[in-house]
Amino acid sequence: MTGTAREAAWAKLNLSLDVLGTRSDGFHDLRMIMQSVDLHDDVTVTLDDTGVCRAETNRSYLPCGADNVAVRAAQVFLERAGLVCGVHIRLHKRIPVCAGLGGGSSDAAAVLRALNRAYDAPLSIPALCELGAQVGSDVPFCVMGGTALVEGRGELLTRLSPA
Repeated sequence: MTGTAREAAWAKLNLSLDVLGTRSDGFHDLRMIMQSVDLHDDVTVTLDDTGVCRAETNRSYLPCGADNVAVRAAQVFLERAGLVCGVHIRLHKRIPVCAGLGGGSSDAAAVLRALNRAYDAPLSIPALCELGAQVGSDVPFCVMGGTALVEGRGELLTRLSPA
């Protein structure tokens, strides 16, 4: 099985952030307004027959195996879709790392969207957001993008008019 899909991984800004308390699962209960911005990483996903999910990036200090959030997103997608194949993820990073702009989360979201396209969109955007929540708290918003009220741990999204 082979195929390639490309996606932009858009950075995000938190326009507001309220921490409402600690949840029983150890995460914080949040209320935020998030906005996608023009800054983006380029994500290329190539399907292969290796049975291994792996990444490569132009930033040598980033992990390329299971510790990479984009690789975890690929694994979660394949498991949910019941697919057995390998995925090679090429990340061309432009979003600064550890800057609060959602670089890793947006890469994971782009991988979910790219894999969904590569398999003729078997999952809806809400289903991709649910998968994203398994990978990281900002991933559901990064799957959807735009402007949104984000609540809970990041899994409750309400689309808002563009900021």
